[in-house]
Formats: sequence, C-alpha cells, structure tokens
Amino acid sequence: MSKIKNERPTHQKSSAVSQGAGYDAAGRKAAGRGRLKKVIAGIGLSIWALIVLFPFYWMILTSVKSYGSYNSEYIPKLFTSSPTFENYISAFTQVPLARYFLNTVIFTVVTTALMLTVVVLAAFAFARLNFYGRDLMFTLFLALMMIPNELVIITNFVTITNWKMRNTYAGLILPSVLSVFYIYLLKENFEQVPDELYKAAKVDGTSDMKYLLKVLLPICRPTVITITILKVIECWNSYVWPRLITDDQNYFLVSNGIQEIRENGFGRENIPAMMAAVVVISVPLIILFLIFHRKIMAGVSRGGIKG
Repeated sequence: MSKIKNERPTHQKSSAVSQGAGYDAAGRKAAGRGRLKKVIAGIGLSIWALIVLFPFYWMILTSVKSYGSYNSEYIPKLFTSSPTFENYISAFTQVPLARYFLNTVIFTVVTTALMLTVVVLAAFAFARLNFYGRDLMFTLFLALMMIPNELVIITNFVTITNWKMRNTYAGLILPSVLSVFYIYLLKENFEQVPDELYKAAKVDGTSDMKYLLKVLLPICRPTVITITILKVIECWNSYVWPRLITDDQNYFLVSNGIQEIRENGFGRENIPAMMAAVVVISVPLIILFLIFHRKIMAGVSRGGIKG
C-alpha cells in the first residue's frame, strides 16, 4: 500500500512533464508557422514593391541617358555607365517647363485655399448648425456624387465659355473649389467631437466662427491636413479640365504642358528628355507624399470612424 502511494505521485509528475513537453512542442510549431507566414508575406510584399517601383526606376534611369546611348540600345539595359544631366538642363532651357511649373503652383495654391474655405464652412454648417432643410440639403449634396464627372465637365465648359473666362486663371480655378466628398469627410469628422464642447463654448459667449477656428479645427487637424494634401495632388495631376479650357501656352499646367512638350518641344523620339521632364514634374508630389503619408492615412481612418 505504501509502495502504491509512493508510486502515484511519480506517475502524475511524469504525465505532467510529458504534457508540458507537448505544449512546448505545439508552441514551437505555432511559432514556426508564424515565422514562415511572416517570411512569405515579406517576400510577397518585396516582389510587389519591386513591381510598383520599377517604372519609377526606369523613368529616372532613362532620364540620365543621352539621346545617342538610348537609341543605340537594341536591348534596354537596367543601368548606365555614363549618366548625364543634360536632359534636365534641356527641360528648362529648350521648353517653357518653368512657366508650366509656375502656372501649376498658382493653380494649386489658390484652388486649395478656396476649396478649404468652402469645405470647412460647409462641413461646420452641416455638422453643428441647426437650420431648416439641413438634412435634405446634405442628402442632395451627397446625390451630386452620383452624377458622372463627364456631365459636370460639359456643364462647366459651357458656363466658363459663356462667361468669357477661357484661358484665364479664374476659368481654371472656379470649377475646382467645391468637393462634395471632402465636405462629407470633414462633416463626419466634426460630428465626432462631443456636442458638450460646442454647448460649453456657446455658454461662454464664444461665436461659431471662433469655436470653429480655436476648437474644432485644431482637434480635426489630421483630417484637414489629409484633405489639403489630397487636393494638392488632385490639382497637380489635373489634366482633362485644363486641356479643355486652355489653348494658350501661357496658361498651360505641367499635366497638359508635358503633352505640348512632347508634340512641339523635344519631339516624339527624344524619350530621355521627356523622361527628365516627367521626373521634374513628379518629384514634388513624391516628396509631399513621403513626408505626409502617415498623416494622410491617419486622417482618412479618423474621418471614416463613427463614434
């Protein structure tokens, strides 16, 4: 009897040890599978990054090749032994690229500033002010997003032409100062701010404009920054509307100016010079995105979360 009592703890101890060893083995297998998944995901993302970034690499590589060396390559090479910056010099001396840059900066800055003013005030009115027909008006605003952009462009073109505003900065800017999507995004963000703050501000005698500028905008700064950056990118890449409304080179933007450079500047065959001009045009947006990409992601996610 005493032997049985003494053997029982030993048996239980050995079973506990074997069970613990089994847990350790299962844990190691799970950890191994987790590491394998991470390795596979890393390889997949690396391949995808190479696919996405290769066109940019090819664009930069072509821009630093001379016209003669580019045409002499029967099989395109992935590197060059004699890079040159002659194409970048030609981009600013042989064609009016600097003028196109200036027009684009003016168009982008003025359009973004006016759009922010309109969008912030409209979003604040829909989010905080109580007036007759507010919900119906906002529903109609959202319905405008269902209208195809081509129909809006036709209407805007007829209106700007009748107002004699073709080949003017005003004609370029006015149709772009309103965005229903940005109003919706900012309104949703404003509504996340507790109503108690607005009521407390009104009790203290704060005006609506002061509350908007001193309280609401600082709280919703990530979304405002996101809207600003997205609008800058939209203006910089704008092509169809500037192409329709301007036929004077003095008002060309970089987007439609690059087509003019291809047709009447460097010519269709001078691909390296064209790539240099494209690199110059693309660099500001790439730098802007690299600097503010975290704020863009944060602002979009913040504006899309309710509650």
